[in-house]
Amino acid sequence: MLAQIAVFLVDTAATFLVFLLLARFHFQWLRVPFRNPVGEFVLVCTNWLVRPLRRVIPGLAGLDLATLLAAWLVQALGTWLQFAIVGGQPSPAPLALVAAVDLLRYSLYMLGFAVVLQAVFSWINPHTPVAPILWSVTRPFLAPLRRFVPPVGSFDLTPLVLLVLIQVALIVVGYLRPAAAALG
Repeated sequence: MLAQIAVFLVDTAATFLVFLLLARFHFQWLRVPFRNPVGEFVLVCTNWLVRPLRRVIPGLAGLDLATLLAAWLVQALGTWLQFAIVGGQPSPAPLALVAAVDLLRYSLYMLGFAVVLQAVFSWINPHTPVAPILWSVTRPFLAPLRRFVPPVGSFDLTPLVLLVLIQVALIVVGYLRPAAAALG
């Protein structure tokens, strides 16, 4: 029972921090402005980890590699701690691959969540302060689909198509995680 509680707490803390770090990485990659409540929250919660890493790890082609590395390290450490709590000894290579697959999976979850929120807010409150953030996050993924999926009447079906594609990608990623873990 205590091991289960400890695993839950480690997973919750690590996943929360990883989601914040991934949000920071994606916001910078997609050029989402940080001058909003969500962006400021992400910066305040992650600066303590990202700023020291930036002194050592430079960005590359507009990508914040320090933030991505921090997310990967936190995910790997959280996974290792969970194994250690239950008495397992994971190998470093599979652990690194599992952490990378988890980052991809979490990124897909975040995109799907942004698409759903954007669709809901477009119906009930299109002028919410979060709308520009959601638009900035989803636009690069919806714009190419809009060339192939015409509106039906006055309804834009591209968010639905994107959600289906995200779900297909999550199914594929779901098979990658056990395969990566089995390498050890």
